[in-house]
Amino acid sequence: MDIFEFAMQKEKFSENYYRELVGKTGNKGLKNICNMLADEEAKHYKVVQQMRTKNPKIITNTPILKNAKKVFEKMRESTEKFNVNISELGLYEKAKDIEQESKRFYLEKADDVDNPDQKEIFKKLANEEQKHFIILENICDFLAKPQYFLENAEFHHIDDYVEGVF
Repeated sequence: MDIFEFAMQKEKFSENYYRELVGKTGNKGLKNICNMLADEEAKHYKVVQQMRTKNPKIITNTPILKNAKKVFEKMRESTEKFNVNISELGLYEKAKDIEQESKRFYLEKADDVDNPDQKEIFKKLANEEQKHFIILENICDFLAKPQYFLENAEFHHIDDYVEGVF
């Protein structure tokens, strides 16, 4: 199996995982974020598919962190009571691991390829996976301590990443 086929399988797996998470949470905000993440993984699949056919389109930075922050802010302003069970938190922790592995994979592949366009795309995909990790990290913090998270609403790392610090 070539690296492109493997990458496409990873992206399809991640997309399906997020679609499953949509059905496992009762919170509208988290459903929205999971749908955004699934849609991003579907875009990544298409980018890798295009790379495989030698007709890649350069991936651009996505507004997913800014959009996720808006959802968290809406959740903070909402009067909706939030209940979570521990198994749901475990699902998001697993998603964090998946994103870390995807980031590592793309950085490795960026080092392996000679084609500068492919190298750039792999690095950008790694950067996008890091953004997904940050969102999931915030979700896990939220699920672990929803009242504290929403009251403080610092959304650690999101503001820095959105502003281009990373």
